[in-house]
Amino acid sequence: MSRALLLQLALPLVQTHGFTRETLARSVLSLPTPHSKPLSETAVSALFGNGDDARRTLIEAWLDSGRESMKAAPTPAVKDVLGTRLRHNEPVLRHLPEAFALLATSTPPLPPLHLTPALKHAASVADEACRVAGDASTGTAWYARRASLAAVYAAAELHQLTSPHSAYDFLNSLLDKASAVEHAISETELFTRYIARSWAGIINSRGIF
Repeated sequence: MSRALLLQLALPLVQTHGFTRETLARSVLSLPTPHSKPLSETAVSALFGNGDDARRTLIEAWLDSGRESMKAAPTPAVKDVLGTRLRHNEPVLRHLPEAFALLATSTPPLPPLHLTPALKHAASVADEACRVAGDASTGTAWYARRASLAAVYAAAELHQLTSPHSAYDFLNSLLDKASAVEHAISETELFTRYIARSWAGIINSRGIF
């Protein structure tokens, strides 16, 4: 069995079963020649990782698929590209706070809220948005543009979890002010703090901690 194939087959199951080991176990039921029963816990661990590491593997695969979905935006305009990424969230919105919390929590010696995944997620979405949109910035403008879009997307994603019906209007309003955002967060430290607050808000909004 291909681990990559099983991950792809597991992604549509997240809507129903969440980012869980059960979802991974059920992936074999969707094979062209399906298994008669889900994978055992031992098999899930062997293929995807022990305990919550398997769930993190599934979440990372889903985030990868979200970035891939951005290539299907109706136009290369940034608002359409980021809007397409937000739409990727819609089927699994109720599962995202727990998923983000799982990515952001670590075992010692790392701090309880580990911010690297939050920064990586927002930055990679911004980078892909610029790539799809054909952004040709260079030098400091390259970093400032990506930092501003990462901050805009992180804020829009947080808004989507609490007010999904107005998420796209909120995204567009932020993009209209993107030049001001770009100036305000052009320094890496400010960008880091902004994304950290956004993810902390996502997690705390559902009372996970």
